Formats: sequence, structure tokens, C-alpha cells
Amino acid sequence: MNINYLIVPLLAAFAAAAVLGPVLIPVLRRLKFGQTERAEGVQSHLKKAGTPTMGGIIFLIGIFIVSIAFSFRFREIVPVVILTGGFAVTGFIDDYLKVVRKNSDGLSVKQKLLLEFIFTTVFLIYLLKRTGISLDMRIPFGGGRMLSLGWFGIPFLYIVVLAVVNGVNFTDGLDGLASSVTSVVAAAFCVAAVMLKSGAAPAAAAVVGGLCGFLLYNVFPAKVFMGDTGSLALGGFVAGMAYVLQMPLFIPIIGLIYAIELLSVVLQVSYFKLTHGKRIFKMTPIHHHFELCGWSEPRIVAVFTIITVLLSIVGLAAL
Repeated sequence: MNINYLIVPLLAAFAAAAVLGPVLIPVLRRLKFGQTERAEGVQSHLKKAGTPTMGGIIFLIGIFIVSIAFSFRFREIVPVVILTGGFAVTGFIDDYLKVVRKNSDGLSVKQKLLLEFIFTTVFLIYLLKRTGISLDMRIPFGGGRMLSLGWFGIPFLYIVVLAVVNGVNFTDGLDGLASSVTSVVAAAFCVAAVMLKSGAAPAAAAVVGGLCGFLLYNVFPAKVFMGDTGSLALGGFVAGMAYVLQMPLFIPIIGLIYAIELLSVVLQVSYFKLTHGKRIFKMTPIHHHFELCGWSEPRIVAVFTIITVLLSIVGLAAL
């Protein structure tokens, strides 16, 4: 692949986010799209109340424009855009109800699942009917061997998409955490796409650039949060790229942080119910546990990001 197909989307998406940040953050503040912190949450986070949220639009605008522009040449980008965009819409509606309409619950579980099911179905149909990419999955360290689940591959896709999206969503709880971790994951997918000669590489490069631009305003202390608008969209991107590259089995490696965040919540809730009030962790998702153990936000973000870098190298070696 021509190196310009990676450099141009990366720099364009970075520039878009870097420029849009100072423009949109004051707008979000004037519209009073502020973050609400739970009183029972980490006490140090209470001072973040009022920080503009729904900031995912800052990096998504550039990512979508760049990806759509390159999709005319590389059709593998289209299903990634479908899943990323669909979950961005779901997150935006959820954020709007919470922040603007002051509905603390946002979308109901059924409403959110319905939207996620619809967008995942559109993604699945396009993937199979228009790109020719099958649901066969590459086996890590398998020497190029593929795993086929037959018809069970369809429900398995829905399970993977929902798990990944929720994992990314739970990771978005500290300044710069989801942005940093996902920028590394996107970079790994970009390299993998080049190795596999997939046309989806420009979309991954755009996500790397967009998130790096967003991090200018999202690192500690954050001037803006991505909200569900951003985190659900990123979850859709990770799941979409994984399936376009036939790499869903690599997610537990490259995206281990997402899995740990999700698993910590599942274990905590399950153990709490089984023991009638006892807890495994001080608080979940697990990054809050480390906070309550005395770790600073920048330290947690740095450690989680370094872990993702190392595991991304392992994941790429597994190809």
C-alpha cells in the first residue's frame, strides 16, 4: 500500500481534531453539555462535574470525512464506517438524553440493544454481501490457519461486537484513558491491515490521527470528555476492524484492557449479588480500583497504555 494512504488520513484527522477542539469545546460549554459525576463515585472526580462531554464529535468528524473519502477507493472501509457511525449515533442519542434532556438513565437497555442490534445487522449484511469477507477468523499463532464456526459465526459476531463496545465504554472513565489505549489498538490494526494487504488501513490511520488530536484536550486534566458518543463509536470501530481483518480472536490480546475492564464489572456485580453485598474490588471498572489504591490518573493511563503497546506487538507477531 502506498504510504500516502496512511500518512494523509492520519495527518488530516489529527489536524481536524486539533482545530475543532478550541472551536467546539466552548460551544459544548455554552450549551451546558457538562459531565455529571456520581456522588458515590471516586470523590476526586467530583471536581470534574461540568466539564464538557459529548466531545467525541471532535475526533469523529475528521475520522468520518477522511474514511468516507478513502472508501471510494477501498471498499473494506465502508463496513467499518457503518459500525463506527451506527454506534456513534447510539452514543449521541444516549448522551443527549442524559445531558440535554436531563434523563439520568439515557436510553433504556432495550432501546440501546435494539439500536445496537440494527446497526450490527447492517454491518453484517454489508460485510458478507458487498465485500466478500467471510466470518472465518484468523487463529493467533496459527500460521495462517482460519477457524470457521459455520452458522454459529453470526451470533458469535453479535456477542463479540457487544462485548467490545461495552469494554471500550467501561474503559472511558479517566482522563485520556480510552483515547490513549484505543489509539494504540488502532495503530496495531493499521499495521495488521498493511501486513494483510487490506484496504481498511486508511480508516485505522485516521482513527490514530483523530485520537491523537483529541488527546491534546483530553489528557489529564481533561478539558473535554468524549462521552458515549465517542466511546461507543470507538467500540464499533474496534469490532468493525477486527471483523474486516478477520481478527476477532486477536481482540483478547490487543484489546486485553477492554476485556479486563468489562470482566471486572461482571465479576463485581455477580459476586456482589451472590454474597449479598461483598465486593472483590474497591470499585469498578477496575481503573477506579487502582485509583482508590492510591494510583494517580496519569499513572493508570500510562500503565494501561504501555500494556496495550506490548500486547499489540504480541498480537502482530501472532499474525
